[in-house]
Amino acid sequence: MLDIYHFSYGLLTPLLAYTMSVTGCLLGLQCAARARSGKDRIGWLLGAAVAIGGTGIWVMHFIAMLGFSIRGTEIRYDIPLTLLSAITAIAVVGIGLFIVVKPEPSLRGLLAGGAITGLGVGAMHYMGMYAMKSNAMISYDARRVGLSMAIAVVAATVALWFTLRVKGFFATIGAGLIMGVAVCGMHYTGMSAMHAHTGDMHTPEGTGAMELIAPIIVVISVVTMLLLISVSLTEIDRSVELPPLRITPRAKPDPLPPLPPVEPQILPTAYWPTRTEVPRH
Repeated sequence: MLDIYHFSYGLLTPLLAYTMSVTGCLLGLQCAARARSGKDRIGWLLGAAVAIGGTGIWVMHFIAMLGFSIRGTEIRYDIPLTLLSAITAIAVVGIGLFIVVKPEPSLRGLLAGGAITGLGVGAMHYMGMYAMKSNAMISYDARRVGLSMAIAVVAATVALWFTLRVKGFFATIGAGLIMGVAVCGMHYTGMSAMHAHTGDMHTPEGTGAMELIAPIIVVISVVTMLLLISVSLTEIDRSVELPPLRITPRAKPDPLPPLPPVEPQILPTAYWPTRTEVPRH
């Protein structure tokens, strides 16, 4: 079995990855708070999906991967799969947000959104790992893989709950810090499931980490900055109360039965006697 290093650059990569995760989650929470007000809901939810899924999860994942190495092997990345993993992260977070962040949210929707988002984030993680090409043979511990998926589902559910209930500066900061811990915890739990064995000593196909990941991170970081500017230029209506979280969506009232048709009434016409019909005395 080959030695695997997750912190090849010391604490630099995990601290930077955690910082980016917290930044993306904080920005996503701010976008979600603006979506709750009902003004431009779709636009703000899309922004939250890019911030949380793109910066908070995907960028965090690949910054952490910059510190990953296997002794005596070369690591490269498959470009299409790596891009697909980024799209997957943004898409599954967006699906969860659109399910949960509604004028009348429900517990059933929260659980469904958390399951979909969590499983999607887990799939993104292992898709990114599959995109990593190496001349070593890679295997995974099934129990730790299952644990990482469970952490992803719980973390996604809590994150979606935060998008519904967090209100105020300090509460948002605290929620962002917790979300960052959850995202990093899921990543490193999944990475601990990996084992490397000696394989063919051919040069793997693909692109180097910095050649591929750096431009993508720059693009997502620019989008994150644009979202940050948009958030800073808008205000949240503090008077808007947080909607209650119902177990199931409130049933819509039955429509009133149609009124029976009203037949037109013919009113008698007024009769005025002529001069010849009026008696004279």
